[in-house]
Amino acid sequence: MPWKESNIVDLRQQFISFALSHDHTFTELCNLFEISRKTGYKWLSRFYSDGLNGLHDKSRAAHNIRNKVDPAAITYVINIRKKHPYWGARKIKMYADKWAPQLQLPCESTLYRYMKDAGLTEKKKRRYKPGHPGKPFTNPKYPNHIWTADFKGEFKLLNGNYCYPLTVMDEYSRYLLELKGLNSTGYDGSIPRFMRLFKEYGLPRAIKTDNGVPFATVGLARLSKLSVLWIKLGIEPILIEPGRPDQNGIHERMHKTLKKECTIPPSAALNAQQRRFNIWRTEYNEERPHETLQGCTPMELYRPSERSMPTKLPKPEYPDHFEVRYVSRNNCIRWKSQWVGMCSALAEEYIGLEEVDDNTWAVYFSWKRIGFLDVKKRRMSDAFGYLTKRNV
Repeated sequence: MPWKESNIVDLRQQFISFALSHDHTFTELCNLFEISRKTGYKWLSRFYSDGLNGLHDKSRAAHNIRNKVDPAAITYVINIRKKHPYWGARKIKMYADKWAPQLQLPCESTLYRYMKDAGLTEKKKRRYKPGHPGKPFTNPKYPNHIWTADFKGEFKLLNGNYCYPLTVMDEYSRYLLELKGLNSTGYDGSIPRFMRLFKEYGLPRAIKTDNGVPFATVGLARLSKLSVLWIKLGIEPILIEPGRPDQNGIHERMHKTLKKECTIPPSAALNAQQRRFNIWRTEYNEERPHETLQGCTPMELYRPSERSMPTKLPKPEYPDHFEVRYVSRNNCIRWKSQWVGMCSALAEEYIGLEEVDDNTWAVYFSWKRIGFLDVKKRRMSDAFGYLTKRNV
């Protein structure tokens, strides 16, 4: 004989039948069913008033909704939205408060919910937020350990053209390696200046910059054409956190002095402004004592790098167990006869892939890990958050 299943209503019916038989005291009966006397009297009262139907749970919904919106107001809002599809909840409320104050519309968020339920709103596309490695791990210990680079804010010359000063400094000695006024912050002007610096002073271990052009982009691992060049040369690109110029405070402090002493008022043309830059850079490096350097000048502490610029730009090399793929001009690689997107900075470069888990491959450019490839979804994800801090 199978066991009979019992639910809460069946137990309440048993409780009522025992209570009506008067075989037990009410206290004993409540202890038998493991309920309080108050609960027992409640269900007994419901049975007397509604019979067996009263033993079912009643809806706990409020009988009176205090802030219930008038259906006429909802209809009014929907009609206004249809007539003006680009008006938001705030504007519609302002309009209704002026022309139909008797409706007493609810708050803007409630109005938006009603418009959304009526299918009169568009789902906003989520803005892509590129990854970031976090706070830079910088502590220069010798000259050319870490360079800092930035564009001082552009300013207008007297002839109406803009000047974009590119500044590059050795963080350890404060030696100002470059101060060049350019016509823009594009790659065409920046890359030749860095190539000249590398030939003249050698290669640093790392270069610290902000997240702007030409140092970084919103693409994979924030790579840019300039940072790809640095990685090829074995230079670590270091990015400060967005909105945190204090993480490059030494460079920003130099910019403050540069602006005060060399750009106010501006020169008539770029050539004249560059002559002022050259004079100021010589004074900054060779004559001006620095308190943080115990009164020394940057030139007294700076030495050229022992890592010289190679005559030919090296090509990335990968271990034998890596899968090597060519990034085409469409910024993609071929994987299992399908295209997988990378980023424009890696176009016409070779990348290496190492299997690290089922359906997951770590993606490298030269020595630097730049992301992970999910071969099942054929989708790239940023390496930030998984990167091990590289000793620079």
